[in-house]
Parts: sequence; C-alpha cells; structure tokens
Amino acid sequence: MPATDYQGTSSPLTNIGRSLLPVRRDQVHAMESPIGGSASNEAEIESFQRRVADRFHDLASAPSDELLSLPWVRKLLDVFLCCQEEFRVILFNNIALVKKLPMDRLIADFYERTVKALDVCNAIRDGIEQIRQWQKLLEIVLCALGDSNVGYQRSLGEGQFRRARKALIDLAIGMLDEKDSGQALAHRNRSFGRHNTSGSHSKDHHHRSLGHFRSLSWSVSRSWSAARQLQAIGNNLAAPRGNEVLATNGLAVPVYTMGSVLLFVMWALVAAIPCQDRGLQVHFNVPRQFPWSAPILWLYERILEESKKRDRKNACGLLREIYQMEKCSRLLGELADSVQFPLSEDKEREVKQRVKELEQVLDALKEDLEPLEKQVREVFHRIVRSRTEGLDSFARGHNPE
Repeated sequence: MPATDYQGTSSPLTNIGRSLLPVRRDQVHAMESPIGGSASNEAEIESFQRRVADRFHDLASAPSDELLSLPWVRKLLDVFLCCQEEFRVILFNNIALVKKLPMDRLIADFYERTVKALDVCNAIRDGIEQIRQWQKLLEIVLCALGDSNVGYQRSLGEGQFRRARKALIDLAIGMLDEKDSGQALAHRNRSFGRHNTSGSHSKDHHHRSLGHFRSLSWSVSRSWSAARQLQAIGNNLAAPRGNEVLATNGLAVPVYTMGSVLLFVMWALVAAIPCQDRGLQVHFNVPRQFPWSAPILWLYERILEESKKRDRKNACGLLREIYQMEKCSRLLGELADSVQFPLSEDKEREVKQRVKELEQVLDALKEDLEPLEKQVREVFHRIVRSRTEGLDSFARGHNPE
C-alpha cells in the first residue's frame, strides 16, 4: 500500500490506544517514589514515547520511491541516535531507581541486546564496503563508455565495450545472492553475451570473483548469521507487565521502547544492506497501546512487501540504490551484447542514455555512502559508550565508597 494510505487512516499518534503508564495512575501516585515525584517522571516518559512515535511517523510517511534509499536509511539512523540519547538521559535522571530490582535486570537485558547489535553494525559496515567495490566497477564502465573518455567526435569502439562488459560481468557476479548464485550466474553470463559452453570455466571465474570481493570485507566470522543475530536481539523482548510498570515507576516502558527501536533499526539495516545470511524472519509483536507501534509496524509491513516483489526476492539487499545499480547495469549489459560495429547513431544515443542513468546512480552513491558508513560507526560507538556508562553506574551503586 502507498504511504498515503498510512497517513489517511491514522489518527494522531498520541491518541493511538492507551499508554501503559496511566493504567493504574492512582496506584502509581499512591506509591512512595524514591526519585522525587512520579508525576514529573511520568511526564518525562510519556514525552519520550511521543517523540519516538513522531520520528517513526515521519519515516513511515516516506513515499515508495524514497523508502530504503540511502537518504532514508541515514534518516533512520539519525532517529535511532536521537532516541538513544534521550533514553540515556532518562536513565541518568533516574539512576537511583535504575540500580534497584527489577529495573537493574531489565537494563541488564537491554545492554545484552545492544552487545548483539554491535555485530550487526560490523556486518553492515562490511556490506557498505562491498557496495563501494561495486561502485568502483561502475566507475570503470563510466570511464569506458562515458563522454569524458571518448568525447563527442569519436564513436565508441570495440575496446571500450570490451572493458565495460568485463566490469559489468564482475559486477553481476559480485551482486549475486549466495542462495541463487549458480542459476543466476548462468543467466547473467548469457545476458552479457558469454555463451560459454564450459561450465568449469564459468564456475572457476565465479569463485575467483566472489573470493576477491569477500577478501575485501566480511570482518565477522564466516559462520556468523544476520538472521540468527536478529533473532537473538529480539529474544524474550516483551512488553512490560503492569506490576513491572508499577515497580519501576514507569521506567520499564522506555526500556521496552528502546529495545523495540533497536531491534527494528537493526532489522531494517539487514534488509537494506548486503550481509551474511540475510533473513527477515523476525516477528514484531508490539502491543497497539504504544503510540510508536503503528508507524513501526507499518514500516515493517512495507519493507516485507518490498522484499516479496518478484524483482527483489533474490536481491543481495533492498537498498534502492542497489536495485537501481543492478537494473542499470543489466540493461546496459544487454545493450552492449546487441551492438554491432561501427555503431549506428541510434545505438550510440541509446548507449549514452544508459550511461547517463548509470551516472545518476553513481552520483547518489558518492553523496550518501560515506556519510552512511560514518553514521553506522557512530551508532556502534554510541552503543558502546552508553553501555559502559551504565555498567559504571551499576558498579558505583553496588560498591559505594
């Protein structure tokens, strides 16, 4: 469904369902609070819930041609960093309660999830490096066939096409999803004009090329699985029960909120960026009374639908720029296979149009890929810093001087 369906059917997010906090407000107010007043604490937590909801509402309102694009993924990471910082402040403001049962257990569980997210960040940075290698191959194609190389007075020759075709074949091999590698390789080789009857030659070239790409990345172990890691992050992530909300003076709610945000953001990164054993089989079971549940669940459904599209099922990543890269290179490769020399004016114009489309994809990668990598690195360091600060606070609480 288009993004407008979400906008048209949703009421203001602050009115979705009913917050867990006011479930037994009279009981909460009657409790003796160790942190100086439950009313202000409740207002701080509800304000955090609303801001999380507003940010994800903005992300969910993205049109289909922007969803899972590099700018959208960068915006998603900005949202995570903002939520993480506000969550850190809430914990700092309530440090006395954080050190007590059952809050200390809930926080310890959350920090354990964040440790698992660090591996996802590493795998995503490897995937970004892999995209960078594909970008270099596109630059070879652009250099071979672009106007800057041949000028407007010279016709494109066989040498330029041989160079471009080789880079396009290497790109197609590098972009193969492991689940579909053998069959797709044969299809791609045909589309690029390699009607090689020697299966062993094709297979050898395939393994050499994949080995080359893997040697440039994959800092996580070869047995590591993104799908299993996501399941580990979401393991036992459940909405707090009423007695937990009361016993923690409401702080169990932002802990659950941040755990859910962490899981969704890591899942969306794995969906978008190439990484080992990508799998999107993570079930989000978020109660509707949380104001941020509607936009997150809507994004979850949209991304799942994107992954089920016929031309995306075997993609190595749902990032929109990867799709555009694959589409442009495939069309250009098919065109390169069909040309005869000397080129007719019509064919040369068609080639230049395809090259122009490829150049636009390259411009998008040049603009956003490096900033995205810096953001992933910042997410990694922010998680580490937040966890370290939290553990230091626990240590001081249990070992007062």
